[in-house]
Amino acid sequence: MSLPAKIPVSVDETLTLLSSHGYLAERSLATVLFLSLRMGRPLFLEGEAGVGKTEIAKVLSAALGRKLIRLQCYEGLDVSSAVYEWNSASQMIAIRLAEAAGDTDRDTLVSDIFAERYLIKRPLLQALEPDAAGAPILLIDELDRADEAFEAYLLEILSDFQVTIPEFGTVKAPSPPIVIVTSNRTREIHDALKRRCLYHWVDYPNAERELAIVKSRVPGISAKLSQQVVTFVQALRDQDFYKSPGVAETLDWATALTELDARALTPQVVGDTLGALLKYQDDIAKMQGDALQKVLKDATAE
Repeated sequence: MSLPAKIPVSVDETLTLLSSHGYLAERSLATVLFLSLRMGRPLFLEGEAGVGKTEIAKVLSAALGRKLIRLQCYEGLDVSSAVYEWNSASQMIAIRLAEAAGDTDRDTLVSDIFAERYLIKRPLLQALEPDAAGAPILLIDELDRADEAFEAYLLEILSDFQVTIPEFGTVKAPSPPIVIVTSNRTREIHDALKRRCLYHWVDYPNAERELAIVKSRVPGISAKLSQQVVTFVQALRDQDFYKSPGVAETLDWATALTELDARALTPQVVGDTLGALLKYQDDIAKMQGDALQKVLKDATAE
C-alpha cells in the first residue's frame, strides 16, 4: 500500500497533483482548492450537474491516499442517516439481560446502554474519527437536495469539526477532515453555511480544455472524432435545453462512439446515440431534422 501524499505547497503543485490523476482543472479551481487545503477550510463547489464537482473529492482521495467518506444528500435526510443513531435492538437486549441478572441500578444501566459499542456511526461521525493515513476526505454531495433544517445542523460540524450527542457527549475530530461540499443550485444555500467555506463556481470547460479531458479519459478515441465530439457538445450548450450536457455526458458519449467504432460523426450515429448526451425527451426532440443537421455540419466542417 502506497504512503499518503503530502498536501501540495503551491497552486502549481495542486494542478500537477490533480492532472496526475486525470483531472484537468482550471487554475482558478486549483487555487481555491490549494487555499482550502492549506487553510483547513471546507470547499463549497457550486455548478451545473456533470461538470466535475464530485470528481474533485474522488481525485483528492486517490491523490492524497486518504479515505473518502461520502454523504449523498436527499430530501428528508436527517441526523440518524447522516450522523449517528443508537442500535436500539442491541440496547433492548442489554436491558433485558441486565434485568434478568438483577442489575437494576438505573445510572449504571443508562451509562452502559449508551456506550460507544451501541453507537452506529454514519458518514459525518465517521469523518471525525482518527485515521492512520490522515484525516479523510468528507464529501457532502448535492447539499441543495437536503432540507434547510439539515443544512443548519451542519454548522457545528463545519465550524468546529465536532458533533454533540446528548446521551454520549461531544465527539471532536483530532485532525479536521478535508471537506468538499457540492451543490447543483436547485435552491440557494444559506449564507451562514457559505461563510464557513471557500467558494468556487465550477463552469463548463472551454473547448480546448474539454478536448484535453476527452483525450485523457477516452484514450481509444481518434483525434478527428474527439474534435468533432467537443465541437458538437459545445454547440449544444448554446441551445435552449432543459439540461445541457456536462463533461460527464461528453465522456459517456465519446466512450459510446468509440465502442461503436465510429470514426466521425454522421446523422445516423448521432441520432442513435443522442441518449448518452441528452437525458430529457424534449431536449432530444429539439435535436431532430434541420436543428441536428445544422449543429452537425458546424461540428464536422474541416
